[in-house]
Amino acid sequence: MTSIPRAGVIGNPISHSLSPKLHSYWLQRYDIEGEYTALQVSEDALESTLRNLSKQGFIGANVTLPHKVSVMQYADQITDRATLIGAANTLIFKEDGRIFADNTDGYGFMANVRQGAPDWDPKAGPAAIFGAGGAARAIIVALADAGVPEIIIANRTRPKAEALRADFGARVSVVDWVQADQMLDGANTVINTTSLGMVGAQEFKVPLDALSKDAVVTDIVYNPLRTPFLKAAEAKGARTVDGLGMLLHQGVPGFERWFGKRPEVDDATRAAVLA
Repeated sequence: MTSIPRAGVIGNPISHSLSPKLHSYWLQRYDIEGEYTALQVSEDALESTLRNLSKQGFIGANVTLPHKVSVMQYADQITDRATLIGAANTLIFKEDGRIFADNTDGYGFMANVRQGAPDWDPKAGPAAIFGAGGAARAIIVALADAGVPEIIIANRTRPKAEALRADFGARVSVVDWVQADQMLDGANTVINTTSLGMVGAQEFKVPLDALSKDAVVTDIVYNPLRTPFLKAAEAKGARTVDGLGMLLHQGVPGFERWFGKRPEVDDATRAAVLA
């Protein structure tokens, strides 16, 4: 008997994840027999869950908070990209029980910005990043690969930003959070990777007075879709790209590996996930 391929998303908590909606839509859209489920897994149960999933017919999984770093220690093979970022969000379970780990967050970020601002040129000037967490690491790797000449980071706790400079070298510079508005002067790409402005979180209060109308501005927060940060950037005349596309695009490589079809991220996909 051949069982249908299964995949899912691992996190704690997991009820907020839009990944089941996304992948289930793609399975239905492309008439693929498969299943994608949400799996709430505690830190204590992470290793045993990963070891058992392939026995239960799972061929892969996405990984979200708080497991994106700790899942690395249980992987048998890790891509250079995930190693550099220090976190994984996509797993493939081999038939022999081995676990392959990758990180597609940077890919999702780049694909989203290129789709939302097709004429964006990453090489045209510096990138300014608010925040220094895991998403910032993935985005720095992607921006550096794309040829961004300088990456400036401001984080509410400066040592976390300094750690990124230590890891990624001379192309990265750091400014104090209280001077974060100054890094916008001349910035070609501006990214909020913090939770500021998210529903239930604190406001984003850094003034955007120095923002160029030629800049491309994006927020990885997608609840709300048009964050106060993006609204403020729009008011300055800048082009904005919302954060939902990053979530949608980062799911593409995993779905393709698991189910054998490269899915499209378009208006219909957005509508299905937002419904």
